[in-house]
Amino acid sequence: MGRAAAAAAVLAAAAACAVAGVAVGRRVSSRRKWGRVIDVLKELEEGCDTPVGRLKQVVDAVAVEMHAGLASEGGSKLRMLLTFVDNLPSGREKGTFYALDLGGTYFRVLRVQLGGQRSSILSHDVERQPIPEHLMTGRTKDLFDFIASVFKQFVEREESGSGYPLDRRRDLGFTFSFPVKQTSVSSGILMKWTKGFAIEDMVGKEVVACLQEAFTRNGLDVRVAALVNDTVGTLALGHYHDADTVAAVIIGTGTNACYVERTDAIIKCQGLLTTSGGMVVNMEWGNFWSSHLPRTSYDVDLDADSPNPNDQGFEKMISGMYLGEIVRRVILRMTLESDIFGPVSSKTPLMAAMHEDDSPDLTEVERILRDILEVRDVPLKVRKLAVNVCDVVTRRAARLAAAGIVGILKKIGRDGSGGIVSGRSRPDTRMRRTVVAIEGGLYTNYGMFREYLNEAVVEILGEEVAQHVILRETEDGSGIGAALLAASNSSRNVDTVQML
Repeated sequence: MGRAAAAAAVLAAAAACAVAGVAVGRRVSSRRKWGRVIDVLKELEEGCDTPVGRLKQVVDAVAVEMHAGLASEGGSKLRMLLTFVDNLPSGREKGTFYALDLGGTYFRVLRVQLGGQRSSILSHDVERQPIPEHLMTGRTKDLFDFIASVFKQFVEREESGSGYPLDRRRDLGFTFSFPVKQTSVSSGILMKWTKGFAIEDMVGKEVVACLQEAFTRNGLDVRVAALVNDTVGTLALGHYHDADTVAAVIIGTGTNACYVERTDAIIKCQGLLTTSGGMVVNMEWGNFWSSHLPRTSYDVDLDADSPNPNDQGFEKMISGMYLGEIVRRVILRMTLESDIFGPVSSKTPLMAAMHEDDSPDLTEVERILRDILEVRDVPLKVRKLAVNVCDVVTRRAARLAAAGIVGILKKIGRDGSGGIVSGRSRPDTRMRRTVVAIEGGLYTNYGMFREYLNEAVVEILGEEVAQHVILRETEDGSGIGAALLAASNSSRNVDTVQML
């Protein structure tokens, strides 16, 4: 019995050691997997790093590319499109003006009443109308007749309530957010459709003429005084509230920027004359690219899988349409290195909601991982890891957007350096009060993004210069801004922009 008991004890000890060995092995394996995941995060942090030295290189690249785009067509990734807008709202505009905003599956009609003093918008009314799907692929006449008929109903209701006659002339700003070759402040040729529209007989036609003809067929006396995109409308709205506004940036689902340039700096249009001596230039900055941009393997893969590879490179690094997808791809990579997330769906997570979840247990992060990415039973430390990924991607995007803004200021001499003339910087320590209007949900609704962007502007410019630069949120430049441009262009019977 003694020998049997001893043998049993030895076997029990061996079994216990085996179980302990398995447990230790699992812990070691788990630590190794977690270590690989942390390595992925560190690699992401290094790849997305934006020290101020790198940001200043991006600033210089933006300013140089702006100069190249103004010098010749096709000379830069920045298209630097002329808008023929040389007369921004001054605050003296008075009366009732209208806007149409067409840029997707809905369009809006607006009426804005101005009081004749700066920032004096007495009232504005808005109506939002869906566009029937068959009109998005039908005929030009059908689409614009529908838009004109909705506008007619809008002013008929106004007539019944205010006594304004239906046949009274109305000035209107038209925000048309599709690729257009602008030919004057109130005319432009459609280059191609996007956003689900495919009306073949309209490509190559003058956009405003199509709308004016529809108004006539509906018995309306409407003059389209300005054809603009949403970024130019944002600049107009910003300038209406503050005369020191020199640029506008939209950072939302997509991104773009415009600014006021001296006419004599637009070299590709020699002989261009404006009464103001300047013109708003639409940069189309989403297509900016530079070797100084911190690009990762996730950016490369996202670009390759996108409908427009090798295009809109800057937009794919800073706009809301793509940031959540970058986060998803990082999480997917972590899943391949470890099983901490499990299978990940192809849906894009709500990055801002995860990043700004301040609950102790990160319950919103857990919900998004569960409902969007279909990842279940995620421990707290993994949720924190997801927040860290959001933070890295957001910080890079915001700081690059800040560099883009400072690049514009450098080009026009509002960064303390004196600007760029003939491709060279000119030293100048004088600094004027400078306002940049900013619109778009990524900036206005995403607190961390806004904080990182504002912080980076100060870092790049330095505190002494940055105190003269104001980043001001605006709202509804595509609507109210278009109506303001109709107002600022309504009193002139001839274009103030001429070609010698």
